[in-house]
Amino acid sequence: MNAKTLAAIAAMLATTSASAAEIKVLASNGVKEALLELAPAFERATGNKLVISFGLAAALKRQIEAGEAFDLAILPAAGLNDLAKQGKVDARGRAAIARSGVGIGIRKGARRPDIRTARALKRTLLAADSITWAKEGQSGIYFAGLLERIGIAEQMKPKIVPAASGAEVGNLVASGKVQLGVILVNELMAAPGVEVLGPLPPELQNYTVFHAGVGVGSKDSSAAKALIKFLTTPAAGAVFKAKGQEAG
Repeated sequence: MNAKTLAAIAAMLATTSASAAEIKVLASNGVKEALLELAPAFERATGNKLVISFGLAAALKRQIEAGEAFDLAILPAAGLNDLAKQGKVDARGRAAIARSGVGIGIRKGARRPDIRTARALKRTLLAADSITWAKEGQSGIYFAGLLERIGIAEQMKPKIVPAASGAEVGNLVASGKVQLGVILVNELMAAPGVEVLGPLPPELQNYTVFHAGVGVGSKDSSAAKALIKFLTTPAAGAVFKAKGQEAG
């Protein structure tokens, strides 16, 4: 997406604050690549500064529950729902900004087994030497349940190498220490030394929908809301799509 187009849209959505705001954003790693590209255009057009902390969604949610101050949180929908119930996130004005499917990655240049159908995926998993996923990540939690659903959880146990984050999944696969890595497709696309083998078959796919919500204690909620509007524009959606996601 043209940087000038993004900047123009950000300028139209800018607040009329007398002074620039510093917007503290707590964002899931699942939106990292798109947000890193979008942030500079928003900053240049509005004069606001984004201070973004990326992390595993579950860990960020715990930080918010423990009282960490923030202006905007970008987390999976279920996490934001829970935080809204706790009075940590404003239930009004939140918005879906992107969604991501689960994929499987391999080391760049490695043999590409078939995962296009449920039967092929099951066969490939049973034949694999090792597999990893982020144990607290949305995709990892889903995939662990999927193994139960398709009846191979016990057979896969000796092959599992737990990871703490999507970045660790990528490192394990790129280094050749683990054969298959399971994280969101857009995270696989951004992992150095890793190729996307493919998304899960349609009948087994699961999407993580990322929502943005303003913190109840935000020092500049109007600036945070302007950022949400920017992230939900078609221009921003095109950036998410280029990074392997779909608009929310």
